[in-house]
Amino acid sequence: MQIVQNKREQRPMSGVHFQPPDAIDPLGDVLHMLRLNGTLYCRAELAAPWGVALPQMDNSMLFIVIISGEGWMRLAGRPPLLVREGSMVVLPRGTPVDLASAADGQAVPLFDLPATKVSERYEMMEIAGPGAVTRAMTGVVSFDDVAARRLVDLLPELLIVDRWHDAAGGWLRSTLDLISHEAAALKPGGEAVITRLADILIIQAIRTWLDTAAEAQTGWLAALRDAQLGRALAAIHRAPGDEWTLERLSRLAGMSRSGFAARFSEMVGQPAMRYLTEWRLQKARLAIANGNEPIGQIARKAGYLSEAAFGRAFKQTFGESPGSLRRAG
Repeated sequence: MQIVQNKREQRPMSGVHFQPPDAIDPLGDVLHMLRLNGTLYCRAELAAPWGVALPQMDNSMLFIVIISGEGWMRLAGRPPLLVREGSMVVLPRGTPVDLASAADGQAVPLFDLPATKVSERYEMMEIAGPGAVTRAMTGVVSFDDVAARRLVDLLPELLIVDRWHDAAGGWLRSTLDLISHEAAALKPGGEAVITRLADILIIQAIRTWLDTAAEAQTGWLAALRDAQLGRALAAIHRAPGDEWTLERLSRLAGMSRSGFAARFSEMVGQPAMRYLTEWRLQKARLAIANGNEPIGQIARKAGYLSEAAFGRAFKQTFGESPGSLRRAG
């Protein structure tokens, strides 16, 4: 089929200069680096009395959505918390938690309860009883990036999103409704839909905390938001293996070398070059543990000219050699 181009598009535009907006968004980059991967989703229909003890989920986030009914959530060191219909609970570090029909009800370990496997990552659970029915959906999502881990370490143990909260707006109600619909009747492609919707809810829960929590306005998170330091941090995160120097980073930030160094140390909590070194090594450690890329190639990507120098720095930081970590992985 012949394509005819509009002649008006061929004429040069004189006197019009388009300047794209600054696309640097260091905090947005960190949220993007979460790269959530759904590990397991479970739809549960629970008739009282019931109780489920969810175990520690290492390097993962756990979320619970109460589709209908309610349940009591118990975390070590906290009083029981009633979670009602339309609420979502996120445990950023996969902390063990009990969910039960009564505040003091017994909870059975999750893996001791029967479940019907629908697919590789989706299962259904039913607990029969004479009491009120609660329908819930739980999910475990993993993350695997240095920025993600640093962010998750700063998050509180527990995030709660209430669909009826004014600040949540219509997006939360509609998204929860969609998850409820897909979980109730798992149609072709439903697992993919639930995965994407769950990712949205988790990211939105984190964004709400970042926007409202006082502790999210200090330290590394505040440095990411800073107009000058944010540019330098974004550059390190995007290309850690580049030949960064304090001079280059300070120019990128639009600051003097001494002013940049002092401000970076004050806000981030460590000197810029030490931050760069730790970032490179953490990225390299993840690559060694989770992939098959040659260690020498990983060392070069981390900014090291020799594998031997990389190995020495790696062992000094982590207490083991890159080869030992690869064999253990």
